Order: sequence, then structure tokens, then C-alpha cells
Amino acid sequence: MKISDRIAEFIQAKGMSIRALEQTIGCSNGLLGRCINKKTEISSQWISKIIEAFPDVSSEWFMTGKGAMFKDNSDEFRINPTLQSQQNNRTGIPLIPFDAMAGYLSGEMSINEDECERLYMPGLKADFVIKISGNSMEPRYYDGDYVACEKASLGDMFFEWDKAYVVDTERGVLIKRVNPGATDSEILLESDNKKYRPVSMPIKSIYHIALVKGVVRIE
Repeated sequence: MKISDRIAEFIQAKGMSIRALEQTIGCSNGLLGRCINKKTEISSQWISKIIEAFPDVSSEWFMTGKGAMFKDNSDEFRINPTLQSQQNNRTGIPLIPFDAMAGYLSGEMSINEDECERLYMPGLKADFVIKISGNSMEPRYYDGDYVACEKASLGDMFFEWDKAYVVDTERGVLIKRVNPGATDSEILLESDNKKYRPVSMPIKSIYHIALVKGVVRIE
């Protein structure tokens, strides 16, 4: 299968038009259409832009045709409550109290991780775990779920759009999806629960961030 065939397959899987994809990656009108119809090769720069614009697509599949089209983005883990936590052990992921999160992320609050409860989940790599309180992120994350997070740097201010983050802001610590704001100096914080309205947040009002890597739901 040629790469032009994989582009056509990808467009169909996404349920979008050729023109919509062209607009998304910024190429000229008709460029991808000609590639698909004539089954010709396309510059690697446009393939790179597609992969960049759609982080859920497998770059290996796009370039070689091997494996699945989309990455396995399942971030939900279900564990037995007896494996939920243990104390005084250096293995596992430390469970940080939500009310201590701002201080923990900033380094201003000293938390002895050796004394923290810990969650054990093979294959899930994260810096810390917090317990969700509230329903603003339902139906993806429920009250009582544990979300595993990875600290992110504000140095380059690079966000993975539409991903869930723990965001330490002047309004407090929030768990929201991050999307582009109206200007380059803003981001849009969105809840999965549509009863909550999106919040526009100046980037300068963000102190620390952490990317949500997975949710642990105890049954």
C-alpha cells in the first residue's frame, strides 16, 4: 500500500474531507487530492505535519504501513482495591493530597513521599497520583477516580491540545482539558461535563502544569 492509500484510509477513518485535512496541515488546495487520485508520492514535510496535527495517529503506520493506524490511547486502568495502596515503600506512584497539590508542584510544600500512600499499576509511568473530587470532568473522569500525572515544564509552554492537565493557576488547582485560546497568550480550559462553561485563562496566570497520563478506577 502506497502512502497515498494510507492518507485516503486515514481521511476515511477520521470522517473528514480531503480539503479539511489540507486546511489543517496548511498545504495548497488540491495537493492531497491529486496525491490520492494519482497515487503519487507526497513530500515528507506534509506527512510530518499530519502526524503532528493528529497525535493519536501512529507515525510508524503512516510511514511504513506497519501496525495499527492509531495509537492505543486507552488511559484507563482498573485495579483490585487490595492493590490500591501501601505505605512506607519506595515503589509505586505516590498519592498526593489534592489540597497540597499547589505546594507540591511549586516545591514550596515539603511532602515526604516515603510516607505517602502509593498506587501500583504495571505499565503506568507517572510522577504522582491525585484523587478527583467533583463531577466537572465526567463522563471521562469520575468523583473518586485516581489520575496519574506527569510533571510538565512551563519553559517551552508546549501543550498537547485537548489533553487533560492538572493546572496550578491563580484560581487554584484545576483538572481540565487544555485547548487553544482566542489569542496566543491564552488557553481555554474545558470540562468534559458540558454543564460547566469553558474558562479562558491567560498563560501568565499558570504557575505549574502536569499532564494526566491515566486514570485508575477502583472497582
